[in-house]
Order: sequence, then structure tokens, then C-alpha cells
Amino acid sequence: MSEDTLRMRAVTAGGTERRTAQPAPDPAGRRDAFFDNAKYLAIVLVAIGHAWEPLRDGSRAAGALYMVVYAFHMPAFIVISGYFSRSFDASPGRVRRLITGLAVPYVVFETAYTLFTRWTDQEPDRPVSLLDPLYLTWFLAALFIWRLTTPVWQRVRWPLPIALVIAMLATLSPSIGNDLDLQRTLQFLPYFVLGLLLRPEHFHLVRRRSARILAVPVFAGALAVAYWAVPRMSGAWFYHRDSAEELAAPSWYGPVMTLATFGCSLVLVACFLAWVPGRRTWFTALGAGTLYGYLLHGFVAQGSKFWGWYEPAWVHRPLGEILVTVAAAVLVTALCTPPVRRLFRWVVEPDMAWAFRRNASDQARERNAVRA
Repeated sequence: MSEDTLRMRAVTAGGTERRTAQPAPDPAGRRDAFFDNAKYLAIVLVAIGHAWEPLRDGSRAAGALYMVVYAFHMPAFIVISGYFSRSFDASPGRVRRLITGLAVPYVVFETAYTLFTRWTDQEPDRPVSLLDPLYLTWFLAALFIWRLTTPVWQRVRWPLPIALVIAMLATLSPSIGNDLDLQRTLQFLPYFVLGLLLRPEHFHLVRRRSARILAVPVFAGALAVAYWAVPRMSGAWFYHRDSAEELAAPSWYGPVMTLATFGCSLVLVACFLAWVPGRRTWFTALGAGTLYGYLLHGFVAQGSKFWGWYEPAWVHRPLGEILVTVAAAVLVTALCTPPVRRLFRWVVEPDMAWAFRRNASDQARERNAVRA
């Protein structure tokens, strides 16, 4: 970021002007290229992970790549979401944004995904239920809950240890059920809370050249471990959607695996962020549209199974797997572009001014503008 322009303004007791340095505010609307780049690359990995899902059974290498990607792509997304939720204070404007940016899209896409699932005969009798998130919509419900609790985490003395304890206890509770996918919401909670605690200097640490170099052997080691673990361990521990009992494991596995996966995911998130460019690139602007790519690509990912795209044998060979990977990256990139955002803004980011009362400060600004 460039240095702030210095504005000098003060008046001495004798009436002569004396100038003192004061930083002027940043230009409105300025975005940090690093975070936009990180969000775009993370959403590309989300789409690629979904594209790899049908390829795992016939390829141990695909299974290993899938496990590594799932170990950090959603944690990275959630940590960044937490970082940008630090200013949430339940003010009228932020509550309105919470409703229009998360609650309304959740209702719309939960309904749309349910109808789409019926149409593709995957679950022809599934009812429309706003309490049982389908496919990708769990993240909207979870982020809504996490953001509402932000003031709590900013007040308690040990927010991250408390969040980890909650996540560990969730793995012991199969009775939590599917309502709002609370199991996943609670198990992913520590990543969001960690994001709330981070400051710009923490991200600077992983953006150093030494961190980028160190990330290479770490990722190589993670791939080697994943290749070994594919036939020996369930990758479902990284989904954070089931209790230990539901994964056919002893109860004590749950808390232990919560800590183990949290540590593993944080290391890979740090390595991922170390490779994210900090300068503006051709895909930086796409970082503002990642929610569009996230919500819309799911229809293609789900429909691909119904349409039989994975049935040809060549798709499960190395060249086919590469083509599937490239196609997923191209698709989600296209869905993050400005034309797609303009087309779907009414449903992903609706304004809905008619649904909210104007507060006193908004009315005062309007009166002042009329007088001016």
C-alpha cells in the first residue's frame, strides 16, 4: 500500500497557521490486492476439489491431491472471512449487509439447489428445508452465525482456546444433527475466530521470501503423507461435518483429530498464503466476485454427475484428470467476472432498501444533502 498523503492543519494562539502532520484517509473503495488474490485462488481450489471428487476412486494420486486441497482451502477461506469480520459491531448498516449478503442468498440458493437436485433425480423427494443446508449453502449459514457471534469473541479473554474446546466437544456429540449444519459450523469455528485475532503484521510474516521457499518442501511433504494416508485414513476428518461416532471412530479420536487437523490446516494455509502474490495481477479484480463463483459453480459440479461427464474411461486417465482440473478452474474464473456479477447481483447481493428502516444518521445525511 502507498504511503498516506500528509495533511497539515493547525492554528497557533497568535493566529498564524502552524502545520502538523496528519494522515489523510485512504481513498474510498481501495481493496488490498493480496486478499483479493487469495480469495480468487482459494475459490479456484474449491472448484477443483469438487471436480476431483468423482476421480478419487480410481486414482490414488487424485485422492492424495484431493485430501491436501481439502485440508486447507476452506480453512483459508474461513480465516480470511474472519479477518474481514473484525469490524462487525451489529450496527444497523452491518446487520442489513448481513441479511442481504448472507441470509437472503442462503434462502434463495438453498431453494434453488433443492429444486435442482430434484430435477436431476439425485434426491427426487427432498423437501425444501431452510434448516438442512444442501451442498454449498452450509457456508452461508455458518458465516451468518459466526459473524453474529463476533462481538462475543472480541470480548472474551481466551477466544481461540474456547473455540477449539467447542470444536472438540462437537465431535463428541452426534446428536447435534443437521439443523443449519451446526456440526460443521462448530468444528470450523476456530478458523473464523483465528481470523478475527489476526492483524496485518501476521500476514506480512508469511509473505516473506523465506516463507515462500519453506512452503515448497512443506507442500511436498504434505502430498507424500497424503499419498500414504489415502488407503489408510478417511479424509472426512477434514470435512468437519461428522462426529467421531459417525466416522466409526472411538470418541476420543474426535478431540485429538480436531487439534491435529487444525494444526495441519494452519500450516498449509500459511504455505498457501506465502505463495499468493501481493501485487495486482490479471485475476485480482476477480477476488471481489468469489461468492458468485462459489454459489454458481455448484450447479455444474452437481449436474456433471447427472449428465454423465465422468462416465468415459479417458476422463479417469492422467490427461482426462488434467482437462477436468483446467475446466473447473476456467469455469469458476468465468463465474467471478463482472458480467456474471452484474447478471446475478440481484440475488447474490440484493440491495433491498425497501425492507429496512432508515436510521437517524441516514436521514440526517439526506437532509444535509438537500440543503447543500
